[in-house]
Amino acid sequence: MIAITNAKLLTVTKGTIENGVILIEEGKIKAIGEDIEIPGDATIIDGQNKWVTPGLIDAHTHLGVFEETIGWAGADGNEMTNPSTPHVRALDAINPLEQGFVDAYMGGITTVQIMPGSANVIGGEMSIVKTYGRVVEEMLVKELSGIKVAFGENPKRVYGEKKQMPSTRMGTAAVLRENLTKAKNYMKKMEEGNDKKSPEVDLQMESLIKVIKREIPLRAHAHRADDIMTAIRIAEEFEIDLTLEHCTEGHIIADIIAEKGYRAAVGPTLSNRSKIELGDRGWHTLVELDKAGVPVSIITDHPVVPIEYISVSAAIAVREGLDEETALKAITINPARHMGVEDKVGSLEVGKDADVVIWSGNPFDFRTKVEVTIINGKVVYQREM
Repeated sequence: MIAITNAKLLTVTKGTIENGVILIEEGKIKAIGEDIEIPGDATIIDGQNKWVTPGLIDAHTHLGVFEETIGWAGADGNEMTNPSTPHVRALDAINPLEQGFVDAYMGGITTVQIMPGSANVIGGEMSIVKTYGRVVEEMLVKELSGIKVAFGENPKRVYGEKKQMPSTRMGTAAVLRENLTKAKNYMKKMEEGNDKKSPEVDLQMESLIKVIKREIPLRAHAHRADDIMTAIRIAEEFEIDLTLEHCTEGHIIADIIAEKGYRAAVGPTLSNRSKIELGDRGWHTLVELDKAGVPVSIITDHPVVPIEYISVSAAIAVREGLDEETALKAITINPARHMGVEDKVGSLEVGKDADVVIWSGNPFDFRTKVEVTIINGKVVYQREM
C-alpha cells in the first residue's frame, strides 16, 4: 500500500483538496480525502508543498509505431500499399521499449492512444495502453478503441503520386463510402447466410463491421473545416460514431461541432505550419471550441511534438486564454472520455486505476518538474533530488 500525504490534490472531477491523502492498494485508488486513516504498513510519500494530479493522457499518438531517430527501420505506422487497410493493427507495431515511452512517464503521461498514420483513407485499428511495461499485453487498457480514417492532404498526396485513387478530396470521401457500403452488405450476407452460403471471412470487412454496429468509432484525421464537415457528413449518412482528430480549423465551425455533439482532439498546436491545411493553426482553436461547448483534448501527435510536452502545450493554452480547469481536463478526463475509458483513468477517484503524478509545483508553470509517476499503483519514475 502507498499513502501520499499532505499534498494539494487536483482530482479533476471532484474539486481540489488542499491538504489531502491518497491511499493506493492493489493498483487502485482505495481512498482519497483530508481525514484518511493511514495503515501502519503503508509506504508513505510526503507530498508537502507538492501538487498531485491524475496521470496525464494523450488521446492521439504514434508512440512506438513511429520510433524516433532510426528512420525507416522504426517507421511502421503507414501501410502505404492500399488506401483502405482497416484490418491492420497499430498494436502489432508498437515497440514498448522505445525511448518515447520513458519520456512519456517521466513527463507524467500514463495513458496513450496509439494509432496508424494518415497516409491511407482507412488507416487501421488503434489501441489504448499505459506507458510502462515490457510487452503491450502488460500495458493494454483497451485493445481496440477505434479505426483511423484520414481526410485532406495526406491520402490524396500519397496516392496521387502513385497515379491511383484517391488523388482528390472527392476520391477520399468516395473510398470511405465505398468501403463502409461494402461492410454493410457483407454484414447483411453474413447474418442471412448459412454455413454453405455465407461469404468467406474478410478481415477488412470484419474490422469495419465493428464501426457499422457502433461498437467502436471512426477517428477522423481532419484539419480544414470542409474536411471536418465531410467526416461529419459521412458519419451521419452511415449512422456511425465519430471523433474529430486535429480539428485545426474547428474554431471556424465550433457552433456546428457543438450542436452535433462531437468531441475534438486538438493539435499538435506546438508544431509548425508544415503544410497548407495548417495555415490557421493556433491556440485560438482550443479557446473557441471550448467557448462553444465542445469537449476538447490536447494532443501531441507524438512524435510530431515530443510527448513529454503535452503539459507545456496545456500551459501555453492557458497563457493564450484557456482557463486552468479546462486545460487540466483537456489532458486528463476529456481524453479519457474521448477514448471511452473514463471509468478507469482521467481523474483521482476511488476505484480508478492508481495512475498518479506528483509535481514540484503548479503543473501549468513551465518550471515545474514531475517528481513521481505512479502507474497501476507502481512507482515507475522518481526524480533524483
